[in-house]
Amino acid sequence: MTDTNMAPIDRIRRKIAARELVVGTHVSLLDCSITELLACVGFDFLWIDTEHSAIDKGALQHHLIAAQAGGAAAFVRIPWNDPVLAKPVLEMGPAGIVFPMIRTADDARAAVSACLYPPAGVRGFGPRRAVRYGVTPGDQYIREAAASMWRIMQIEHVDAVNNLDEIIGVAGVDAIVVGPNDLSGSVGLLGQTQHAEVVKLCDRITEVALKRKVPFGVSIGDDPVVVKRWIERGVDWIATGGDTGSLMAGGRHALDQAREFRSGTVKSCMKR
Repeated sequence: MTDTNMAPIDRIRRKIAARELVVGTHVSLLDCSITELLACVGFDFLWIDTEHSAIDKGALQHHLIAAQAGGAAAFVRIPWNDPVLAKPVLEMGPAGIVFPMIRTADDARAAVSACLYPPAGVRGFGPRRAVRYGVTPGDQYIREAAASMWRIMQIEHVDAVNNLDEIIGVAGVDAIVVGPNDLSGSVGLLGQTQHAEVVKLCDRITEVALKRKVPFGVSIGDDPVVVKRWIERGVDWIATGGDTGSLMAGGRHALDQAREFRSGTVKSCMKR
């Protein structure tokens, strides 16, 4: 099978197996053309956030189509660990679904169950885009659905760190991802992600993930020092920066450059 014909999540798995870093960025704006643009940049995946953004179900489907058009896998973070919230997202066929604030093995089991058909889980049957609107036979999709995407548990609370071995041990957990900001908040240090206590928790997550050989990633901004530190820890995949930050940085650069050039021109003219 060629790379272009390979399922998006299988391309991710292949890169990790080859010890290549998988890199993505965050999407939170409504315009799906931004998603297509970022996919065309060459990111391996796009983290489409429905927890902290205005992206609703209709907009989400457009983002998934745009990600595919640009050649990127799509990971969708849902607002909460709730099968009602997971169901319509699953029917749209993302490459991965991120369950936030997983704190215990029971939380992880509930998340996995929401993604699997009976008897393994509680997912109701009604795929739409996931079966390419009917091109993929229903019986084939039932056989392949569990392997066609990642079920990702977000580790962002001290309780999750303490229960990490049990969480990773839940059958059907495909990957974990660290959320440093909420993790810092869970120990009374919100936003202080480089505080020694928070760093210790992140190092513990790394230790367990590497020992258990579960694909693990991190969701962070684009601070080069922080990005480098996580790559040195040994993450398999990283979601860094995002649409809003990229637009802000690009806009500021263009504005500052024009003002700088204008200032230089004025000073040059004044010397004549």
